Amino acid sequence: MTTINTRITRMLGIEAPIVQGGMMWVGRAELAAAVSNAGGLGILTALTQPTPDDLRREIARCREMTDKPFGVNLTILPSVSPPPYAEYRKAIIDSGVTIVETAGHKPREHVEDFKAHGVTVLHKCTAVRHALSAERMGVDAISIDGFECAGHPGEDDIPGLVLISAAADQVTVPMIASGGFADGRGLVAALALGAEGINMGTRFCATVEAPIHERVKQFILDNDERGTNLIFRKFHNTGRVARNSVSDEVVAISARADAVFEDIRPLVSGARGRLALETGDIDAGLVWAGQVQGLIRDIPSCAQLVARIVREAREIIASRLAGMPGVTSQVAA
Repeated sequence: MTTINTRITRMLGIEAPIVQGGMMWVGRAELAAAVSNAGGLGILTALTQPTPDDLRREIARCREMTDKPFGVNLTILPSVSPPPYAEYRKAIIDSGVTIVETAGHKPREHVEDFKAHGVTVLHKCTAVRHALSAERMGVDAISIDGFECAGHPGEDDIPGLVLISAAADQVTVPMIASGGFADGRGLVAALALGAEGINMGTRFCATVEAPIHERVKQFILDNDERGTNLIFRKFHNTGRVARNSVSDEVVAISARADAVFEDIRPLVSGARGRLALETGDIDAGLVWAGQVQGLIRDIPSCAQLVARIVREAREIIASRLAGMPGVTSQVAA
């Protein structure tokens, strides 16, 4: 594969500036290794594993499948009964992982410990102010998440076209653009807006190696850009999920003036979402997916997908943009 060389590829030791999102129940060794073997950066999701020891075993399993760099996502969420984050962090460090993606609530303790152990830290955030705070904290790179994304896009509702550019104007560390990316056009756009690469979650769900049911992959394929719901808006924890009967019901209940979170809690449990992904029963629970569903047309292998994105991006830069009057381009071979 002919590479696209950026600060992110050099920092992470990868060939293509493409990072796999750290998705709950999806970021397992099969997918992470496939993305890394394809030239991108695969990501294991720490909290998908029931215990820190299970995470140690999953890291070891991933190493059996790839000798390329891969990372681990650790997302810190406010909770009445939080998981043992410090123990998960120790499992990551003790296992010799050199790249971590952090996200979520008050990451300083984790960032500082990772940095003290020589780990490269990418921090995912949804606002310029949060990116600047993370940069001051000492993270090595920012993953900036536009409103189009699956998962939690924040409460500012700023789409990527504006958010990536606004962040690039102020952030000095390398930046990865996240939310709405699926092809070479998106990669070129991200580079033009000031990012050094892209992060893809939903697009990697629709690949051969994604460890989810084939009916879920086909569901993503059949959806278009309108096929999502925004949930938890009333509770100031907005999430974007695929539109199905469960998310429709969550939206309807939440619209009631007297609705409280307990009214929807049974519908949005992680166990139900996992059941949907593993059994292919689309209406068993929430399926987290972004507006980029409208750009997904097939279910390739990760190797095919990464190679295609790089090829498309290089062709766009070399021909379409270079062919415009006054426009020149140069991409490292």
